[in-house]
This record gives sequence, structure tokens and C-alpha cells, in this order.
Amino acid sequence: MPNPSIKDEDTYRALRDQGASKEKAARIANAQASKDMNPSHKGGKAPPYEDWTLDDLRGRATEIGIEGRWDMNKSDLIKALRNH
Repeated sequence: MPNPSIKDEDTYRALRDQGASKEKAARIANAQASKDMNPSHKGGKAPPYEDWTLDDLRGRATEIGIEGRWDMNKSDLIKALRNH
């Protein structure tokens, strides 16, 4: 049964099949269906996580509520932040 809040059902299903969360798939599918949005364009100008300090990465992980962040090394934190 189609979801009326999803504007591009095919894109939504493809993203879900690729492992995207329901929220992320809906956000991208709806953005692609809108003529006013360009979801394929790169986002902000923040430096890549690899350039961040460990303290900065832990701070960002705290902001978004990543569990176990204090036990993670830098590469684990980067993975967790990117997969959030």
C-alpha cells in the first residue's frame, strides 16, 4: 500500500533496499520529487571528519546521542557519525 507522505515511492523503495532508514529514504525521495530542491548537490562546507580532533568528534557524537562514544577510537567515531 503506497504511503501518501512519500512523494517518490520508487526512490523510497530503492533506498530502503540499499539499507537506508525509513526517515532518510523518505527525506531523499521527497526532496528528489520537489522541483525546488536539489538533493544531489553537496551539502555544507564543514571539513571532513578525518580533519577533526578526537575531542571534536566526541562532542559531535554527544550532540546527536551516539552510545559508547567514550570507548571509541577516532576511526570508530567517524564511522558512527557517518552512519547515524
